[in-house]
Amino acid sequence: MVVGLVPKSPQFENKKRPLQLQKFAKFARLKSVRMKLEIHPKAKALIFDLDGTLSDSLPVHIASWHAVCEKLNCTFDERILVEMTGAPTISFAERIKREQNLEIDPEELVELKQKEFRQNISRIKPHDAVIELMKNAHGKIPMAVGTGASRKSAMLQMKELEIDHLFDFIVTADDVDRHKPEPDTFLKCADLMNIEPEFCQVFEDGELGMQAAETAGMLLTDVRPFVTDPFAESEKR
Repeated sequence: MVVGLVPKSPQFENKKRPLQLQKFAKFARLKSVRMKLEIHPKAKALIFDLDGTLSDSLPVHIASWHAVCEKLNCTFDERILVEMTGAPTISFAERIKREQNLEIDPEELVELKQKEFRQNISRIKPHDAVIELMKNAHGKIPMAVGTGASRKSAMLQMKELEIDHLFDFIVTADDVDRHKPEPDTFLKCADLMNIEPEFCQVFEDGELGMQAAETAGMLLTDVRPFVTDPFAESEKR
């Protein structure tokens, strides 16, 4: 069940954006409609994605990949973020290696990217609307984080945002074999909280994560009307 999605309206399309970023024009479109971020009446547990949902980290991820690719004399196609948000970093690295014909090992590419990200961790910001809902629910309902990030990256971000102590469980890319869009991450969250999937409400910004939540049979809230466009900063360049 999808909660709080808004139908498309062509009048809000930003035709000045590169074609590969048109998909994210929906941020402006969705934000033009007044909505309320809320807990579904049927929800008995909450599951939050991290990057792009709790954490306004995608601009830092984008800048980190650009910095790495610049060092390797190649280019970072931001279309990858549009298509793969929610996937583990190794998947990004494997695709960049393949598309840019790089000789570097994907694991080494991951290390370079994570180093850049760690150096700029202070630049991440909270998505206030989602954080406020989460904090208001703390102690009243079981809560978990279900993320495609590594545990090291996830904990680094959550400590920076001072929210690492507010969740009952944190499921990362290190904890499951199959990642988003497969439902395993969210199903593991539900299992750890001992709540049936149909009563878990997932808060997500990524297409892969939304597919995962729907496949898991969970209540889904698309948070994009309540968060910033992750490409806004990069488009200023």
